[in-house]
Amino acid sequence: MARLLLALWGGWVMLCPFSATAWGFFAHERINGLAVNLLPPGLQALFRSQQTYLIRHATDPDKRRYAVKEEGPRHYIDLDRYGTYPFDSLPREWKQAVARFTEDTLQQHGIVPWWMEVMTGRLIKAFREKDIPRILQNAAEIGHYLSDAHVPLHTCRNHNGQFSGQRGIHGLWESRIPELLADGKWNFWIGQAAFIEDMPAYWWLRLLESSLAADSVLRIEKELDARTDPSEKYAYEERKGKLVRQYSTRYTKQYDSLMNGMVERRMRLSVQSVASIWFTCWVLAGQPDLPSSPQQREDPEQREMIRQLDRQWRLKRVNGSEHL
Repeated sequence: MARLLLALWGGWVMLCPFSATAWGFFAHERINGLAVNLLPPGLQALFRSQQTYLIRHATDPDKRRYAVKEEGPRHYIDLDRYGTYPFDSLPREWKQAVARFTEDTLQQHGIVPWWMEVMTGRLIKAFREKDIPRILQNAAEIGHYLSDAHVPLHTCRNHNGQFSGQRGIHGLWESRIPELLADGKWNFWIGQAAFIEDMPAYWWLRLLESSLAADSVLRIEKELDARTDPSEKYAYEERKGKLVRQYSTRYTKQYDSLMNGMVERRMRLSVQSVASIWFTCWVLAGQPDLPSSPQQREDPEQREMIRQLDRQWRLKRVNGSEHL
C-alpha cells in the first residue's frame, strides 16, 4: 500500500549524491509530498495542484546553506549545550533566550525552533494576502525545517558522530535507511492534518522527543559496529545507476531493526506535523479561498536564485564538503 501511494509521485524525486543532509533529499521530498495528502479539501486543492513544486523545493534550505552563512543554524539546535533534559535553563521565548545567552551564542548552537516562528508568520501572512508564490515557497521550506526538528541528531552537538568515532552516522540514519526502506516497507497511511493550538509548544515537544532519542541513535550503532566485521559494514552497491561505496544493505537493515522502527516513526510524525502546521497557518489566516489551479507566472529572479543554489550545492559536493 505504501509503495502504491509513493509511486504516484516518486518520479519527481531529484537525483542527488548520497550526503549527510538532514533527512536527505529523498526523505525531505517525500515528507512534503505525502503531507499534501493529509490536508482538508479547502487547502488540498491548491497544494495538490502544486505538489511537484512542494516536493522539488523541499530541499532549497539545504542548498542555501552553501550560499548563505546565516542558513546553517536554522536547521538544528544543540540542546545539550543548555544542560540536561528538559533543558529548562533555555527560555522558549526568543527575546528571553537572547537576554540570557546572547544572540551570538544561540546562533552558534542552532535556532530551528525560533526560525519556525519566523517561517510560520510568513506563511500566515501569505495566506491572508492570497499570495500564491509566497504560500508555496514558505510552505515548502517550513516542511524542511519542521522535519529537521524531528531528527535526533539535529538536537545534539555530536550530530555526525564526530566526537564518538562514528562519523557518517548522520547520513546512515537520515538518508540511507529511508532510501532503502521507505518506499517498500513503511506505512504512510497516517490520518488527517489537525489544528495545533500552540505551534511553538508543538515543535518544542518534537525537539525534546528528538533529544531523548539521540543517545540511542548513537549507542545502538556503536554496539552494532563493535560486533560487525569491517568488511560487512560497507559495500559497493548500485545507487541510482552508479556503483558507490556505502553502508551495506545488511548493516543498514540491522541498525534499523535494532532501533525498533525509530526512523519510520519519526518520518511518519514529520509528515503529520508538516501537514498540521500548513493547515494551522491557513486557519489562523482566516481559511481564505484559494484557487485550485493558479496561473503561476515564472519569476526570473527566483529562477536565477534557484539556479545559483543548485550550482553552489553541486560545487560543494564535487569538492567533497560534508553537509552537517
